[in-house]
Amino acid sequence: MAIEKEHLEFVVPDLDEGWATPPGYPDGIKQKVLAGKIDDDAKTGSRTRLLRFDPGVYTTVPFVHEHWEEVYVLSGDLWVGNDENGDGGDKCEANTYACRPPGAAHGPFKSVGGCMLFEIHYYE
Repeated sequence: MAIEKEHLEFVVPDLDEGWATPPGYPDGIKQKVLAGKIDDDAKTGSRTRLLRFDPGVYTTVPFVHEHWEEVYVLSGDLWVGNDENGDGGDKCEANTYACRPPGAAHGPFKSVGGCMLFEIHYYE
Protein backbone atom coordinates (compact mmCIF):
# COMPACT_ATOMS: atom_id res chain seq x y z
CA MET A 1 0.00 0.00 0.00
CA ALA A 2 1.34 3.43 -0.92
CA ILE A 3 1.65 6.14 1.69
CA GLU A 4 -0.47 9.13 0.78
CA LYS A 5 0.80 12.56 1.77
CA GLU A 6 0.49 16.02 0.35
CA HIS A 7 3.23 17.36 -1.91
CA LEU A 8 4.70 20.31 -0.01
CA GLU A 9 7.71 22.39 -1.06
CA PHE A 10 9.46 24.13 1.83
CA VAL A 11 6.48 25.72 3.46
CA VAL A 12 6.82 27.67 6.70
CA PRO A 13 4.42 26.16 9.25
CA ASP A 14 2.42 28.64 11.32
CA LEU A 15 3.66 27.82 14.83
CA ASP A 16 1.07 30.11 16.45
CA GLU A 17 -2.12 28.50 15.06
CA GLY A 18 -3.50 25.04 14.40
CA TRP A 19 -2.39 23.21 17.55
CA ALA A 20 -4.71 20.70 19.25
CA THR A 21 -4.41 18.27 22.15
CA PRO A 22 -4.35 14.71 20.72
CA PRO A 23 -6.85 12.19 22.12
CA GLY A 24 -5.53 10.56 25.29
CA TYR A 25 -3.00 13.31 26.05
CA PRO A 26 -3.22 15.79 28.94
CA ASP A 27 -3.81 19.50 28.41
CA GLY A 28 -0.47 21.16 27.82
CA ILE A 29 0.61 18.71 25.12
CA LYS A 30 -0.45 19.77 21.63
CA GLN A 31 0.16 18.56 18.10
CA LYS A 32 0.32 20.29 14.76
CA VAL A 33 -0.02 17.89 11.84
CA LEU A 34 2.29 18.92 9.01
CA ALA A 35 1.34 16.27 6.44
CA GLY A 36 -0.66 13.10 6.00
CA LYS A 37 -3.15 11.35 8.19
CA ILE A 38 -3.24 8.13 10.12
CA ASP A 39 -6.19 5.83 10.76
CA ASP A 40 -5.50 3.74 13.85
CA ASP A 41 -8.76 1.80 13.49
CA ALA A 42 -7.96 0.69 9.91
CA LYS A 43 -4.22 0.56 10.67
CA THR A 44 -3.32 2.62 7.61
CA GLY A 45 -1.63 5.87 6.76
CA SER A 46 1.24 8.07 7.73
CA ARG A 47 1.48 11.34 9.61
CA THR A 48 4.22 13.89 10.17
CA ARG A 49 3.64 16.20 13.11
CA LEU A 50 5.12 18.55 15.63
CA LEU A 51 4.36 17.76 19.27
CA ARG A 52 4.78 20.49 21.88
CA PHE A 53 4.93 20.08 25.68
CA ASP A 54 4.27 23.10 27.88
CA PRO A 55 6.66 23.47 30.85
CA GLY A 56 5.80 21.13 33.73
CA VAL A 57 3.35 18.89 31.84
CA TYR A 58 3.64 15.11 32.06
CA THR A 59 1.91 11.88 31.10
CA THR A 60 1.24 9.17 33.68
CA VAL A 61 1.30 5.83 31.83
CA PRO A 62 3.38 4.32 29.02
CA PHE A 63 2.13 4.56 25.44
CA VAL A 64 1.78 1.52 23.16
CA HIS A 65 0.55 1.79 19.57
CA GLU A 66 0.48 -0.38 16.49
CA HIS A 67 2.33 1.94 14.12
CA TRP A 68 5.99 2.84 13.71
CA GLU A 69 7.09 6.06 15.39
CA GLU A 70 10.18 8.16 14.84
CA VAL A 71 10.81 11.07 17.21
CA TYR A 72 13.43 13.83 17.07
CA VAL A 73 13.73 16.35 19.91
CA LEU A 74 13.97 19.76 18.24
CA SER A 75 14.25 21.89 21.36
CA GLY A 76 13.88 21.84 25.12
CA ASP A 77 13.95 18.91 27.54
CA LEU A 78 12.02 15.64 27.34
CA TRP A 79 12.15 13.23 30.29
CA VAL A 80 11.38 9.55 29.70
CA GLY A 81 10.18 7.11 32.36
CA ASN A 82 8.75 9.38 35.04
CA ASP A 83 6.24 7.99 37.53
CA GLU A 84 2.51 8.80 37.75
CA ASN A 85 3.34 11.94 39.78
CA GLY A 86 5.78 13.25 37.17
CA ASP A 87 8.84 12.40 39.27
CA GLY A 88 12.05 10.81 37.97
CA GLY A 89 12.92 9.72 34.47
CA ASP A 90 15.88 10.11 32.13
CA LYS A 91 16.53 13.48 30.51
CA CYS A 92 16.77 13.82 26.71
CA GLU A 93 17.73 17.13 25.15
CA ALA A 94 17.63 18.68 21.68
CA ASN A 95 19.13 16.59 18.86
CA THR A 96 18.19 13.21 20.33
CA TYR A 97 16.26 10.62 18.33
CA ALA A 98 14.12 7.52 18.90
CA CYS A 99 12.71 4.94 16.48
CA ARG A 100 10.03 2.63 17.88
CA PRO A 101 8.47 -0.41 16.22
CA PRO A 102 4.79 -1.27 16.62
CA GLY A 103 3.95 -2.59 20.10
CA ALA A 104 6.91 -0.99 21.91
CA ALA A 105 5.95 0.48 25.28
CA HIS A 106 7.44 3.96 25.82
CA GLY A 107 7.07 6.73 28.37
CA PRO A 108 5.60 8.16 30.47
CA PHE A 109 7.00 11.55 29.44
CA LYS A 110 7.42 14.98 30.97
CA SER A 111 9.09 18.28 30.22
CA VAL A 112 10.39 20.62 32.90
CA GLY A 113 11.04 23.64 30.68
CA GLY A 114 8.91 22.69 27.66
CA CYS A 115 9.96 21.04 24.42
CA MET A 116 9.10 20.54 20.77
CA LEU A 117 9.34 17.19 18.99
CA PHE A 118 9.27 16.28 15.29
CA GLU A 119 7.46 12.95 14.79
CA ILE A 120 6.71 10.58 11.91
CA HIS A 121 4.12 7.83 12.40
CA TYR A 122 3.36 5.13 9.81
CA TYR A 123 1.89 1.69 9.26
CA GLU A 124 3.71 -0.89 7.16
